[in-house]
Amino acid sequence: MERKIPLSVAIITKNESENLPECLATVTFADQVVIVDSGSTDNTREIASERGCSVFIEPWKGFGLQKQSALDKCTNPWILVLDADERIPAGTAGVIKEIVVQKKGLAKGYSFCRRNYFKGRWIRRFGWWPDPVIRLFRNGYGRISSVTVHEAVEVNGPVKRLDAIIDHYTESNLSRLLMKIDQYSTLGAEEALRAGKRSSVYNASVRAFLVFMQNYILRGGFLEGSQGLTLSITDSVNKFFKYAKLDELKKNSASCQKSALNEKVSN
Repeated sequence: MERKIPLSVAIITKNESENLPECLATVTFADQVVIVDSGSTDNTREIASERGCSVFIEPWKGFGLQKQSALDKCTNPWILVLDADERIPAGTAGVIKEIVVQKKGLAKGYSFCRRNYFKGRWIRRFGWWPDPVIRLFRNGYGRISSVTVHEAVEVNGPVKRLDAIIDHYTESNLSRLLMKIDQYSTLGAEEALRAGKRSSVYNASVRAFLVFMQNYILRGGFLEGSQGLTLSITDSVNKFFKYAKLDELKKNSASCQKSALNEKVSN
């Protein structure tokens, strides 16, 4: 039987039955795996329970708050944050064990190089490699930023960058990818609205065009084959809808304020 190390793994899920088994298979050395699920309708929770994970069911609070909730339930001295579509290679597992068990970890947190795959291809260009991400830290010294999208681990103390790799198998099903674009662009637009930003459909179109040119031409996306073209387009589409939705939210907000003012005056 594999020896467990004093490490907690924190994962949030919703309908991750396709990804979760392979993810969990790469962290069997961890003493605790915490799963915070936000209403899966597939057998995600059953998969987690069968593999001995601590499963919690909670309403969706946004990426940052949801992941922080998982962290709050971790009981070991070290915490590793993962997404269900990520994997820990054997070499990286060895590095983590050295830090946790042999007490070679003097830093409070550690970042890894993330190797991102799309439709079977390791994407090396337009900012997708080495894609450093902080994922391992001492319990009590790290937390998740509270933003609703593009959340990250923040560590109170020194962080050491490792050459070790985390494999990330990004969404490759185009229908589900479109759904993610809709979700992320809405969250991004709401965040931009709270920050007081403005936009227009014209502005959104210009931003989208510039993002495509930057990714596909300047950052070498054209060298990544059909995957590079697809990713450049989807990133551009996401940018367009984020700022077009911002314009829509701004106008809806102004209309609601005007209606409320008119109603107040008439009364």
